[in-house]
Amino acid sequence: MQIDGIIIVNKEQNMTSHDVVARMRRILGTKKIGHTGTLDPMATGVLPVCIGKATRIIEYLDTDFKTYRCRMTLGKEMDTQDAWGKELRRTSEEEINKVDEEKVAKVFSEFTGIVSQKPPMYSALKINGKKLYEYARAGETVEIKSRNIFIKSIAIDSMEIGKGYESKISFTVTCSKGTYIRAICHDIGMKLGVYGFMNSLERRASGKARIENSIKLDEISEMSPAEIENKVMRPDSLIDCFGEIVLKDFDIKRFTSGLSVWTSSCNIVKEPRYKKESFPLPIREEFSRAYVTYGETGGVKTFLGIAFMDEDGKNIKADKVFYQSR
Repeated sequence: MQIDGIIIVNKEQNMTSHDVVARMRRILGTKKIGHTGTLDPMATGVLPVCIGKATRIIEYLDTDFKTYRCRMTLGKEMDTQDAWGKELRRTSEEEINKVDEEKVAKVFSEFTGIVSQKPPMYSALKINGKKLYEYARAGETVEIKSRNIFIKSIAIDSMEIGKGYESKISFTVTCSKGTYIRAICHDIGMKLGVYGFMNSLERRASGKARIENSIKLDEISEMSPAEIENKVMRPDSLIDCFGEIVLKDFDIKRFTSGLSVWTSSCNIVKEPRYKKESFPLPIREEFSRAYVTYGETGGVKTFLGIAFMDEDGKNIKADKVFYQSR
């Protein structure tokens, strides 16, 4: 099946993101597939899967914010920072029950904006070419440096506290790429003085991809090719923070041939979000000059590719071309 687009998969538990990609390859009979953001095996929810030429869009989604719904348990520290790990230590139920709603709210309020976070030892982050969980499983230690993440918002949904080891807090968080929600649970537990670990996690959104538009793998496997095609989104559909430019007939060939196009002959529909606004973390400088580029021929608007404008604003040039003339 020849597909060039995106399907939003609703990942289930007990699967890695790689497992999802492998199964999608079997279902669709194509090798060129990738996902836009790893989910732990415990986590469920939104996992955009890019197919065919749409895999080339993944690098442009670095500024997408992701929204999660999480449930954490108080009282224990786990080696994996989640419920699937091994207990390292615990505090007494008496101490857990001293935690009140006011203290929880105060600690949560400290987890907004730019936050320094140390990635979990049991994670796929590579140090010296080796994944952290490989060091952990081999009983080896390695220095893990903290790094900045950005938490756009965090809100407590419910609290079941004063129940000893059954004390739980549910919250929703919107954050930058590279944020470990397990580490947030661990760090909140430490600030509360009673430890804590992630009990469950669902990703509700990844940029413009929403849980409402997602579909489970078993459902996809039972669909006809036509039904699957119906679920495929265009490669440009998830790009949110770039500007938009529409080219006229005579500039389309120049653009798709890799030549520069004068901006004076372009219809600039929208400017990039980060042209004037700053992203809170370091990103590619070109993203402040990046445009999703379309061509209009015969009244039909067609996605051509991603363009970067030069620094003086006089020309645009394709960074990647997606359109192929027939």
